[in-house]
Amino acid sequence: MRKIPLIIDTDPGIDDAVAISFAMFHPKVDLKLITTVAGNVSVDKTTENALKLVEFFGSDVPVARGCQEPLLKPLEDSSEIHGESGMDGFDFGTPTRKVIPEHAVEALRKTLLESKEPVTLMPIAALTNIALLFKLYPETKSKVKEIVLMGGSLSRGNTTTAAEFNIFTDPEAAAILFESGVKITMIGLDVTSRAVLMQKEVEQIKTMNRAGEMFAALFSHYRGGSMKTGLKMHDVCALAAIVEPELFDFADTFVEIETGKGPANGATVADLKMKYHRETNSTVALDVHVEKFREWFLEMLEQTK
Repeated sequence: MRKIPLIIDTDPGIDDAVAISFAMFHPKVDLKLITTVAGNVSVDKTTENALKLVEFFGSDVPVARGCQEPLLKPLEDSSEIHGESGMDGFDFGTPTRKVIPEHAVEALRKTLLESKEPVTLMPIAALTNIALLFKLYPETKSKVKEIVLMGGSLSRGNTTTAAEFNIFTDPEAAAILFESGVKITMIGLDVTSRAVLMQKEVEQIKTMNRAGEMFAALFSHYRGGSMKTGLKMHDVCALAAIVEPELFDFADTFVEIETGKGPANGATVADLKMKYHRETNSTVALDVHVEKFREWFLEMLEQTK
């Protein structure tokens, strides 16, 4: 089987941890690099969390530390959702693995230019690292097969009325990506909020394997939903869209990012009816097949050792 070369740009984060873990073990994926950025918590903490996951699974995927703040805005983290460390609830211990010496932007450039085939980028955090990559090294765009991101929303936000957290954190970076000409697939909040695990699945996960035990411990400290209403598996939806796109319904459209200082800052405005644009710049998820998503989640966990 020919594997998909993949780079994950992330800010772990409890739901990030699930996405990273599954990507390490998915038979269709060749995970080449993990880059970190400030978002859910500081970049020091997101980097340490990425190293904890790599060490927990005995993986050799390199980890590169990225930007510690957005391009223009002050950082507003999400520790109230993910806990003080970003991955509260499970004792990983202090990782002995170290980051590679290159900054994430340099590591992205090197990995892309050295790859024999185009690479898929999976940002599940603020888009600061990739925006800087495209501005500093525009030649790397031709080495990107597509960007499949978790972020944005076709309806309401979760950080403000209008904006989803990842885009709100660095809207200027998001605007650079959506204006880059690179193929983009957006899995937005309105869809990922429906990709939930209920208490039945969480109880099942606890006893499946050591990864399941770790996930269940993290979920007990996760405030992205609840056991009654369902735990929202936002970030792993990006991986699902890459490896099992039939789990979603999609539409091609044009997405603009609001970068003004008003209440719409960070909003993703989709011209779904294509009334104002002649050409599309992205593919957006419209819906997720929830029961099939849950089945896929449990099947993936079985493969994650």
